[in-house]
Order: sequence, then C-alpha cells, then structure tokens
Amino acid sequence: MKTDSHDLVLCEVLNCAAGARIGIAQLNAPKTLNGLSLEMTRQLSRQLERWAQDPTIAVVILQGAGDKAFCAGGDLHSLHRSMQDNVTGLPVDNHYAATFFAEEYALDYRIHTYAKPILVWGDGIVMGGGMGLMMGASHRVVTETTRMAMPEISIGLFPDVGGTWLLNRIPGRAGLFLGLTGAQLGANDALFAGMADYHLKRDTLNTLLEALCAESWESVTQRYDEILSEKQKASLSRNHDRLHLLISEHACAPDDAIKPLQEHFALIRQVCGGTDLNRIADNIFQLAHHQDPWLQRAAKTFAAGAPGSARLTFALLEHNKLRSLAEVYRVEWLAGLMAAAHGDFAEGIRALLIDKDKQPKWDPPTLAQADENWVKKFFSLPFPAEQHPLYRLGDAT
Repeated sequence: MKTDSHDLVLCEVLNCAAGARIGIAQLNAPKTLNGLSLEMTRQLSRQLERWAQDPTIAVVILQGAGDKAFCAGGDLHSLHRSMQDNVTGLPVDNHYAATFFAEEYALDYRIHTYAKPILVWGDGIVMGGGMGLMMGASHRVVTETTRMAMPEISIGLFPDVGGTWLLNRIPGRAGLFLGLTGAQLGANDALFAGMADYHLKRDTLNTLLEALCAESWESVTQRYDEILSEKQKASLSRNHDRLHLLISEHACAPDDAIKPLQEHFALIRQVCGGTDLNRIADNIFQLAHHQDPWLQRAAKTFAAGAPGSARLTFALLEHNKLRSLAEVYRVEWLAGLMAAAHGDFAEGIRALLIDKDKQPKWDPPTLAQADENWVKKFFSLPFPAEQHPLYRLGDAT
C-alpha cells in the first residue's frame, strides 16, 4: 500500500489481485466540512488525470475526511472576498470567480465523462459543490447519515455545478421544488430521486474495500482526448460491472422510514406544476401550514431565500431543459459570474457566514420585481462565445 499525502486531497493507492490498483482520493478539510476550494479542485483534477492514464488503476474512489461530510459546498469565503475586491463591479473583472467556476465545472464534467469507474462515498453532508462531484460518478453510494441538498437559494445563488442538469432529470417537478426550497433528502429519497445508486451502512466501507482489493480488475489507460478502442471499452465495461456487483453485495435497504419526498410526491408535482413561477411560489408559501415539518421547513426556506435566486433557478431549469451537459455548464458558468456581480450572492454569504446575522437584504426584494426582464442579464455573454473558458468543453467526448 502506498500513500501520497497532500494538504487538501489525500491520495492513497490500494494493491489488488493481478497487479491492478484502486486509487482513493479523500477531500481533506474536515473543519470546513470538506468545502471545495480552488486548490482542492486543482489537486483533485490533476490526480484524476494521473489515474486515468495509469493502466494499473482500475477503480477510483472519492470520499471526505472526518465523519460529518463528504463535501458540504464550495469555498464561499474566498468567493466573497473576490466580490468585495472587484472594484469595477463588472462580471469580467472578477477573475477569481471566473477561474473558480470554470475549473470546478470542468472537474465535474470530467467526472461525468471519466471512462474508469468512480465510486463516490456520499457519507454525511453532500451539498452544493459536493453534489457536483457526486452526481457525475458512475457509482454513487449513500449511507444512513447522508443529507443531500442544493441550498443555494439561501445564499443568493442557484443550483450550479450541473445542478440545473440534475434537477431537470428528477421526475414530477420534484427537481424544481428541491432547487427552490433547498429541502434536504436522506438516503431513501436520494435513491428514489435518482441522485444515488446504492445504500450501504457507513461502517461497511472497510469491508467493501477488502472485497474490491480481492478482485481481479482489467487494465485500461484513458487519455482525456483519446477515442477508446473497442477492446478498451469492453475492459472498462467489465470493470464497471464488477464494481456494481461488489457494491450490490454489500448494499442494503435504508432503515430510515422517513422519506418525505416520496410521501408528498403527488402534492409536490401539483404545487410545482405549470409555467407561472408566481403561482408556484404562492403554492409553496401555503406549505408553511402543512402538518409535515419537512414541508414547513421547505416553505420557510423558500420564503426567506433570495427572490432573484428563485427566478434565476426557474429560468435556468427552463432554459437548460433540452441542452447537453456541456452546454449546461457553459450557461451556469455565465450565470454564476453574473450572480457574483449583479445578484445577491455576496449579500447571502455575508448574512450567513461573515456577519452571521441571518438577515440578508435581497435586491430585488420581491419575486414581482425579479421578473422575466430582470433575469435576462444572467444569460447575456459579455464577450465573444469563443472566449468562454468552457467553450471547448465536450469536444473530446
């Protein structure tokens, strides 16, 4: 066994049968619930590329340090500083935000298109940037402690990191509901919504790793710009199947009987039906009087959240409905950059994490003022399309 240690990402390699190996990358910032920083993104991206080109690495595992979170989001403090330091206020002059979003989204896209199997151990909190890392993995595991959410409405942002792609694929308008309310899901509902693939007890990880190390995996090298041969594809497919079977042997049904998304699925579909956001908002407000505390919290979070984020989330979900994953990331990058300059992003971070007064002053203050005309600026690229940092995203795949 060989361990390669970095400050923010701990990388370990486990030897398996027949000379194959498993690469484990652990996000190593437990004090911030493994919040994804720019440097962490870069370290993880470099490591994934090294393992992709290493024929001995058959499976990659991503996990978080500590026992509280896989990854609770992005590095909001650094983003807030970048917004404060942007003296012109122009979106294009916030170079840090532009770089952070571009590299984070490129990493997320790489995970989506990674040929080798990637297992994400989604134990504990999985939110925001953590969702971005997890949603593209080929094998997504949740445990009895998993709490998933896209709570960006509370900080004046929107469900980014491919969130508008994921939420559009949850049936029954539940994705819109989750994006507008930041409602949390446990393992049971995460499986139901298609946001996870397996449920394992958190104390079975070492047993699973032992089983993986006893397996005979096939060797494959994957360059990012390489078109895989049929032989490579066949070997990769067999490795994916082996991993699926091994995880399934250790999987079990969630013990948690609390599954509010499933229990209220018909109601949520009714509440979020149609194309009139104002009507949908009124419907969600009424849930504050529902007897289920989960729906009450969802309604209160929506009511306290940024009206502009509600409009932007709704507009992005509509806009991205038929777009490819690469196109979605390009649209989200622009919307994120604009939010860092024109929206409530800085104010939301201030109220939640800087001053911690939890009294944000949203602008616009109402959904009526955050109308269809107001949101248009988040879709207007302020430079030629070929200068977009994700312009070539998707070309290699």
